[in-house]
Amino acid sequence: MMDITIPDIIIWSNASKKCREETLCRPPIPVGDFQQAVGNIISAVRSDGDQALRELGEKYDGVFLDQLEVSAGEWAEAEALVDPLVLQAMDEAISRIRDFHIAGKPVSVSMETAPGLRCEARYLPISPVGLYVPGGSAPLISTVIMLAVPAQIAGCDEVVLCTPPDRQGRISAAILAAASRCGVKRVFKVGGAQAIAAMGLGTRSIPACAKLFGPGNAWVTEAKQQISALPGGAARDMPAGPSEVLVVADEGADATAVCWDLLSQAEHGPDSQAIVISDSPQLLEDVGRLLPEMAVELPRSAILAKSLQYLRRIQTDSISKAVEISNRYAPEHLILNVEDAGRIADKVTAAGSVFIGPWTPESLGDYCSGTNHVLPTYGYARAYSGLSVSDFLRRMTLQSASNFGLRNVGPCASTLARAEGLDAHSMAVEYRLKSKGDS
Repeated sequence: MMDITIPDIIIWSNASKKCREETLCRPPIPVGDFQQAVGNIISAVRSDGDQALRELGEKYDGVFLDQLEVSAGEWAEAEALVDPLVLQAMDEAISRIRDFHIAGKPVSVSMETAPGLRCEARYLPISPVGLYVPGGSAPLISTVIMLAVPAQIAGCDEVVLCTPPDRQGRISAAILAAASRCGVKRVFKVGGAQAIAAMGLGTRSIPACAKLFGPGNAWVTEAKQQISALPGGAARDMPAGPSEVLVVADEGADATAVCWDLLSQAEHGPDSQAIVISDSPQLLEDVGRLLPEMAVELPRSAILAKSLQYLRRIQTDSISKAVEISNRYAPEHLILNVEDAGRIADKVTAAGSVFIGPWTPESLGDYCSGTNHVLPTYGYARAYSGLSVSDFLRRMTLQSASNFGLRNVGPCASTLARAEGLDAHSMAVEYRLKSKGDS
């Protein structure tokens, strides 16, 4: 049986400044040759388009595809291949996610800011948009839904989705069924950095997108960064790192439930991080005892053996101090498994998504509560928000002044322009003020 060991408890009040900083350090994001390799992939796709995608697909996915796009026949047969219970669960999740995201859709504004002067803000859909769904050992149905539902609500006219095929050149039927339910009509069998390059630059088959969305490994993340830095390159949704969860738990928390919450994120990948902070030494001891026993029984125990080296158990003098540390760390997911969790949640200032109380596992947010699971990681929750309809919209402002309106506010603009030494700005106003007219 695999031996899984986890780090010792850190007593925060006794820890040095250096120890505290090291305790809250994330797993390192890999650097090295792969960044150049990503650049080479982008160059190949820019030069050779679809042919480069076929060759890169053979190299990285183990299959050479003549046709990159999912065919009409594959679309038609997909739903029949999916368990009806899974289809029902998809429908339930989509319904809640759609309702919540519709409620949060930005509303256009039109108002008179001064007599004769009207200002507006209109929200327009971004199009085309590119959605990336990673491959791996399981079809990421939830990622399709989390990306495609807000795109559909935003009204994006053209949505394309890329995901790597299996070695038989097929896409999971569940992925296609979820995409169809969310209004996605074009899916391409392309994965990795080459998929990002294709959607960011465009090929004969895949349209160049204005913005790219979706999680991925270090290669995908690097490709999004490089593409967004190119002149005219596609924008990206948010910077991201490995998955992470921070659990704040008190003495009343069920240690087994806490362990399952920690494992649910640690199993994502070898560089995922799980942290538990508590004012209860016994709770932390119980987690340390139970966690390895539970991890070795899971199918992804080999991944957990690596990711749990980044586990942190932190003992604090109070739950308030635990929340203070959490705000400093700014986790992707924050679980408050404490008494009076709703009140404690009011003290949270930096987290991607917060799960309040003992009956709210992070898994609900991953799949079907209604919120989005595409969230800022690696401390970016201090400045970035989770994915929403707003990310698929552009905000455009408009203003309209009548003759009366210009005479009302024009002197203000002229004075400020003169103060900045921009005379033409001032004259664009003053010339009109000297003109005759009633409109």
